[in-house]
Amino acid sequence: MKRFCFTLSLLTSIFIGQAQTAFQPVFTDYQRNPSRINDILRRNEDTLMKQFREKGLQWPARYLYIRSFKYDSQLEVWVKNEKNEAYKLFKTYKVCAMAGTLGPKRMEGDYQVPEGFYYINEFNPRSVYHLSLGLNYPNASDRYLSDAIQPGGDIYIHGSCVTTGCIPITDSQIEELYALASGAKAKGQDFIPVHIFPVRFDVKRSTEYLNKYVRDFADYGHLANSLRDVFFYFEKNKKLPVIMVNGRGSYVLDEEVKKSHPGAEKKQNSAPAVVKKQRTLVAFNEREIPNTVHKLPEYPGGADAFKAYLKELNQQLSPYLNEEQHTAYVLVEFIVTSTGKVLNPRILKGGNDQLNEHLLDALELMPDWIPAVREEQQVPMKLKQTIVIENRPAA
Repeated sequence: MKRFCFTLSLLTSIFIGQAQTAFQPVFTDYQRNPSRINDILRRNEDTLMKQFREKGLQWPARYLYIRSFKYDSQLEVWVKNEKNEAYKLFKTYKVCAMAGTLGPKRMEGDYQVPEGFYYINEFNPRSVYHLSLGLNYPNASDRYLSDAIQPGGDIYIHGSCVTTGCIPITDSQIEELYALASGAKAKGQDFIPVHIFPVRFDVKRSTEYLNKYVRDFADYGHLANSLRDVFFYFEKNKKLPVIMVNGRGSYVLDEEVKKSHPGAEKKQNSAPAVVKKQRTLVAFNEREIPNTVHKLPEYPGGADAFKAYLKELNQQLSPYLNEEQHTAYVLVEFIVTSTGKVLNPRILKGGNDQLNEHLLDALELMPDWIPAVREEQQVPMKLKQTIVIENRPAA
């Protein structure tokens, strides 16, 4: 049984929407198999039917949409019965415990609740947290932007009111939600969307807190804007937009979604872009890079020398942080050849134009590394490294 909310899980899709599959009658039969679950589902179906009648909603709900707000500690449940109709709010639950801060989950053990667009990919009737509904973290965006080796996983909505990075509600609430989700899945909704937002974007106190956080972590602003756009699109239409992921790991929204939030048409022009150098990539056949090695490349002098190098980079590059940036997390990638040469460094995410240009200059001047080894032969290897640039002297 899974007791923690951070182990490796599998990516299942790059499309995030409301795709449906054929009716699966065996699903509810499986859920009813354990006698405890049978009692829970039967008991909650009666109370849910009554609640639906009182709110003028049609029972049972064929479609479910869940959205959660980290700072506001809320989890909303929306329902509808026809694919093209608008969602209606059924209930708002209180999220009864919180781990981490605003911002996305990026590595195993960071205790962060993810932020982004997910769906339910697991029903666990035997959870140690009473009942649990698993989310498909890491999704396609997380796979690109999170730690390549240990992004974390096992993120659930569950009971028991405790968390190390999940979304906990009370046992009675998870029973209701589990019954609703089980019913929707049995009716054919194979991908039940779950959107996790940092704040309610229509609450002033919440958005003020978010804006302060973005000032300290400016590279989070792009994700926050995408989440805000989807929030206001749903507020306006009570329908979900199509959300895709591009080759840089960013969520892609159409122009109608981007224009849905208040003041979108009044956006000011951004500052002029920094003129980027024309960098010549060295021709290299990346098919020569093996999938596994016996020994990874090593910076000359070992781990301590590499830490000293990163500390020196911080001192060199901190003046290039934007005024609103306190810290930048810049993910870089480069190739260490079989002779130890560093080739083709590039920025994958983070930083700003000016900072990134100076960082690439520095990476191009890195000393030769000790190459990777496979079967006693030196081989090339592509490395990814997060470089932290802070607006204060490194410790």
